[in-house]
Amino acid sequence: MIHVADGPNLRTVTLSRPERRNALTRDGLDDLADAVAGADRPVVHLRGEGSAFCAGADLDAVADLDRESAVAFAERGQRTADAIEDADSVVVAGIDGAARGGGVELALACDVRVATPAATFAEPGVKLGIFGAWGGTARLPDVVGRGDALDLALSGRTVDAERARRMGLVSRVVDDPVAVAREIADNDPAALRVVKERVRDDDAVDAQAAREADAFGDLVAENGPAIAARRER
Repeated sequence: MIHVADGPNLRTVTLSRPERRNALTRDGLDDLADAVAGADRPVVHLRGEGSAFCAGADLDAVADLDRESAVAFAERGQRTADAIEDADSVVVAGIDGAARGGGVELALACDVRVATPAATFAEPGVKLGIFGAWGGTARLPDVVGRGDALDLALSGRTVDAERARRMGLVSRVVDDPVAVAREIADNDPAALRVVKERVRDDDAVDAQAAREADAFGDLVAENGPAIAARRER
């Protein structure tokens, strides 16, 4: 259910189970983690096939779990989200259609989230007596703030792409998300990797500043001739 296509500087990872709105099973979660973490391209574009980005966990796979198995399933989803967040590549979520529950959580783990006008977002778990447990309760308030995070998670309501943009859940609403991934992939791979590392760094500000300066020095040392050539044009 995970399709991978590699092009110059860009890997496209497609959730390909449209008949189930790209809902993920345990094997699907593992395959997704491998596809993103194993990328040898500087940018990964994560997308869904058909009318949905991802409906989250396959409820058929969840309904019959006992407590121990349910904990293990949640931990598997968390590992997949962590693999996306910690990938060396910049991961761009291109959200077209419905993102629900775990689909929102996987998008939250990506570095950049863009949506088409047809995208919608919801955390409907409370309607079923569950909630998003793939890291969403931690990442959602970091991205949209505690107030909007609680509103989404407690109401189960659906928001459209423009509302998601105003909340900060996505950074752009575009007709073609892959164009954003290609725009990012056109940049210097080493610089992309360093910027991701620096922005993701949650250490104390002074420690971050020192690492930021060191990383900048490394890039200038590596790219100095190219910078000088561009300046002279």
